[in-house]
Amino acid sequence: MARRLAGHLCVLALISGLGLAALETAWAQTPRPGLESLTPEERAVAERNPEHWQRMTPEERQRAVENYRRWKSMTPEEKARILRDFQRWNALPGQRRQELQEAYERFQRLPPERRERIMERLRRYESLSPEERERITRNWERWQKMPPEERQRLRERWRQMTPEEREQLRERHRQEPGGQSDRPRP
Repeated sequence: MARRLAGHLCVLALISGLGLAALETAWAQTPRPGLESLTPEERAVAERNPEHWQRMTPEERQRAVENYRRWKSMTPEEKARILRDFQRWNALPGQRRQELQEAYERFQRLPPERRERIMERLRRYESLSPEERERITRNWERWQKMPPEERQRLRERWRQMTPEEREQLRERHRQEPGGQSDRPRP
């Protein structure tokens, strides 16, 4: 799950943060209004597609300019990674891209504290050893296969435990071979 989330976030950050899909197009859309504040290089890119630039709102133009400048400031390695990610994005079936876009939009609607907590958990997950990540993935898969009633029962049991009892259960779980236990999962 965390692996999928990391992939989703990477791809979605690419889409929203850089907007590479429309970068050249958006840049090429700068006739008349808004061109005066651009550098000659930026203006040349915008003038390659004047119709598109004219259809953009001032906010979209500003975002396109910012994305272009960000792109220009990147190292060749960063650009190559982004282009690879962009190609992977374009290779996804349309339905999958839609699912990822919706997940990204849901993530963006979360309160900032919740988003940061998710990102912190992702960073913690990524810092684990491959064995630990595999154990967590197996536990997640096992959790997903449980009937909803069983998951609810375990959640309730977890909520009723004291912090000390939870830590004891975690420790016992860590020491078991294969990490398989009747540990409640919140």
